[in-house]
Amino acid sequence: MKIATWNINGLRSGFEKFNEFITAESPDIICLQEVKIADKDLSDSHKNIPGYYCYFAHAQKPGYSGVAIYSRIKPESVIYGLGKDEFDSEGRVILAKFKNFDLLNCYFPHSSRDLARLPYKVRFNEAFLNFIKGMECNRLIVCGDLNVAHQEIDLARPKDNRKNAGFTQIERGWMDKIIASGLIDVYRKMYSEKIEYTWWANFFHARERNIGWRIDYFLVCKELFKKIRDCQIEKKYFGSDHCPVILEIENGQRT
Repeated sequence: MKIATWNINGLRSGFEKFNEFITAESPDIICLQEVKIADKDLSDSHKNIPGYYCYFAHAQKPGYSGVAIYSRIKPESVIYGLGKDEFDSEGRVILAKFKNFDLLNCYFPHSSRDLARLPYKVRFNEAFLNFIKGMECNRLIVCGDLNVAHQEIDLARPKDNRKNAGFTQIERGWMDKIIASGLIDVYRKMYSEKIEYTWWANFFHARERNIGWRIDYFLVCKELFKKIRDCQIEKKYFGSDHCPVILEIENGQRT
């Protein structure tokens, strides 16, 4: 089974590239973040991709945030949000429950350049941890844009960014907590010394120069990690300032 995650940075602007990605990779499930589209603006083409069921959590603010799941397999149930209006109004979480696993698609808040939203992000992080504590951890796959580079290897210029959003000690400390909770950062576990990024700034030719950050993740429980075949960062795909990440997992539930 192939599961992909991609911060699309606008479904309307990135829809052509999204379709190219689906055609090329044929993922069983793809989780999108930053779809930036309201329900009323979803076209038939957005909602009716052949062979896929689709589920959206929209932000109340127009042109902002939002997550989506497209799946060839119909989930047994779908839950939207963390159950807290403060966060759910920004369309940041969808939980899809399947026969053999639970898939949690997340778009974590950015702390903002001046760190003005860092307290909000800390509250979101804690609400997220509380949310997953109530779940069956041996079934859990978490994916999405977590807006944090956990270790120095996960960004090109760690010394220059120690006090910047996405690499503050508070944010990195939260990643320590989630790993301590029993979830495994799949890519880093499989490729402990490999240097690859999933996001690049849209200036100074950052992507061409590969001055980036790894902030898009798959996190899984120990039981499911045993079934992982591979996890790859697919930087050959454009259309966003992020690139997709693909997880391949052994699972009998396939269309």
